[in-house]
Amino acid sequence: MDNLNDTSPSSHARRNFLAGSLAMTTIGFSLPAFAAARMTAEDPYIERLLKRMTIEEKAGQLTMNGAQGLGRLVNPDTGPEPGLQSTLDEIAQGRLTGLFNADDVKLGHAMQKIAVEKSRLGIPLIFAADIIHGLKTAFPVPLGESASFDADLCSRTARATAIEATAFGVHWTFAPAVDIARDQRWGRVVEGAGEDPWLGSLLAVARVRGFQGNDLRANDSLLACPKHFAGYGAVQGGMDYNTADIPETTLREVHLPPFKAAFDAGALSTMASFNDTGGVPSTGNRHLLTGILRGEWGFRGLVVSDFNSEKELVEHGYAADDADAVYKAVMAGCDMSIQGGLYLKHIPALVKSGRLKVAVVDEAVRRVLRVKKALGLFENPYRSLDPARMATDIRRPEAIALAREAGRKAIVLLKNDRGLLPLPKSGKSIALIGPFVTDKNNALGPWMVFPDMKSAVTLEQGVRAALGANANVTVVQGSGIERPLDGGIDAAVAAARAAEVVVVYVGEATNMSGEGASRVDITIPKVQIDLIDAVAAVGKPMVILLKHGRALELPNSVKNAQAIVCTWFLGSESGNAIADVLFGDFAPQGRLPISFPRRAGQQPFYYNHRVTGRPSLTEGPPIGARYREVSTSALFPFGHGLGYSTVTYSATEIDQPRISKSGRVVVKARVTNTGTRKHHEVAQLYLRIKVAEIVQPLRALKGIRHLDLNPGESAAIEFVLTAQDLAYVHADAKTRADAGEYEVVIAPDSTAGKPVSFVLSGT
Repeated sequence: MDNLNDTSPSSHARRNFLAGSLAMTTIGFSLPAFAAARMTAEDPYIERLLKRMTIEEKAGQLTMNGAQGLGRLVNPDTGPEPGLQSTLDEIAQGRLTGLFNADDVKLGHAMQKIAVEKSRLGIPLIFAADIIHGLKTAFPVPLGESASFDADLCSRTARATAIEATAFGVHWTFAPAVDIARDQRWGRVVEGAGEDPWLGSLLAVARVRGFQGNDLRANDSLLACPKHFAGYGAVQGGMDYNTADIPETTLREVHLPPFKAAFDAGALSTMASFNDTGGVPSTGNRHLLTGILRGEWGFRGLVVSDFNSEKELVEHGYAADDADAVYKAVMAGCDMSIQGGLYLKHIPALVKSGRLKVAVVDEAVRRVLRVKKALGLFENPYRSLDPARMATDIRRPEAIALAREAGRKAIVLLKNDRGLLPLPKSGKSIALIGPFVTDKNNALGPWMVFPDMKSAVTLEQGVRAALGANANVTVVQGSGIERPLDGGIDAAVAAARAAEVVVVYVGEATNMSGEGASRVDITIPKVQIDLIDAVAAVGKPMVILLKHGRALELPNSVKNAQAIVCTWFLGSESGNAIADVLFGDFAPQGRLPISFPRRAGQQPFYYNHRVTGRPSLTEGPPIGARYREVSTSALFPFGHGLGYSTVTYSATEIDQPRISKSGRVVVKARVTNTGTRKHHEVAQLYLRIKVAEIVQPLRALKGIRHLDLNPGESAAIEFVLTAQDLAYVHADAKTRADAGEYEVVIAPDSTAGKPVSFVLSGT
């Protein structure tokens, strides 16, 4: 019998997870033994180092600066220019713990040589970077990849990313982002796994294990940094950097579980978020960084500020000046400062004045040094700093193939009336229309610090490669992304009239998603809507391909198209991945990790909301929790996704109507492929408690199954639920299950299926 959290596929397509099985008994994993041994007891070597360090050297171990572009500041005749020389001097004086976004592995090696051989104590540097979804081989943006619902895939792309990043000279990535995001106006939705904490926790574990591998000391291990701690996905109005007022129960039930899962999986760092929670900025929030993280969870890794976030305590109105900001950040438990040098500038004076105790500084330094030692940097300071690896480990063929696979599996087919898709490879003329058809610049998506734009495969390239000599394709841009083109719509209409099928590629530019890219209206830009309207009026069968980093409000001309496909930002292999699905070489299998609203004004909008005292009714007077203009149902719900075949679900069954708190209930259903093509199904288990001390969500995801089914084939699936799976956070911040009635359903999405009930007794 399968365990609840075994997300591996059926026997048709068993996959490996790293070196072993993906099957797991809980979402959390234990810290690997090799790391645990290094982190549980004080290290004599580190203690001896601490005793020898001056307060300036200690402050230096808590200070990291940027390095991007420094390699270009070397004059072949005179040597390092002033900007670089200043950094080299800081390293020699023990005033830097490391650098981030360095883009020259040879320079990194030279810097490490200075740190190890010329600084007084020889403490190695750590090199970090924002490697979010690939280095030179770009994988789908995390939100898109999360649409695969495939932990194994997320682990494999993280592993491939780690190989490239460490070949580039990076030890530590500021990823994965594990924020739960329920307001699609927030630009950073694109960086995470969507709106559900169960799925977010599952994929956080997968990405941490992929980045770090089996041994943190290995040359290709990349230290993970789950971020942003905490509550960043709940910023008011979806406005980046804004305040977040989160009840403690919601914080613990929704926003913290992916972090806890990531730390249990072995992550030894985290990044404080920019937002305040309940009026206390995260970088200075002792309740979060010390009370919960260290006190309750026993986390022994390090906390790093976000870019200049300790300085921003002043702008928040939480600190009087820079020195006060440093004091409050260090006292809260923020160990390392990124950019600005405020820790280096103010910690020595704060200690000298007696305001900041040296023991507090020592503990922060101890955490940093423990992580460096866990990475093996003391034994092998030049690990991941071998320039020769640039030639062998960047854009490996297997990484490129994986990018294409990930792109295919991220694609979500939202609608496919009359089986328009897949398109035939011959016999029909096709018009490719839209601003992204030939565009490379927006293929990779946001958060590519070291992008390789030349490697990006456009939609046109992918389609022509798929069709080969049979290609009967016309390409028209039609409009810009946010500006019209002279004669663009007329040319698009002419192309549509001359074609038998129209494929329109529209949506967001890279700079419309990501950090600092919050949007009031989560819509396709008007010039593109005008283009779609004009092409739709021609009346030809139309496929809409959406490029996006969030759920969008869709205009009628898109909603009325025969086929709608989410293609996100799919990375280097975008065009090939889309063509693979468009022409049926692979069927779509993605599922939405976010809910598509009917109107932008419904935000925040998510499936697992609480039921109000006046729920919206489908019949009767409109007195429920709803807007006058629109239904409360999602346009496309969380978990939705079509394939090129059809499936049916049997009624959900349970093995017993009542269980004790030490018992379990087995939930069963049968899924059948009723179509004519092979199909990959993602069956989902949802739970609801009918009566609770704190009102609970209408439904909550508790498990998934991946099934590969041939035409006519059926598969029986089972989930096992225990009281632990029924538990939720109560007002006392404790997690436990209430006695009472529960509903459970196995369904293809978060709104489908008829639940069946069972009772949890009080004993």
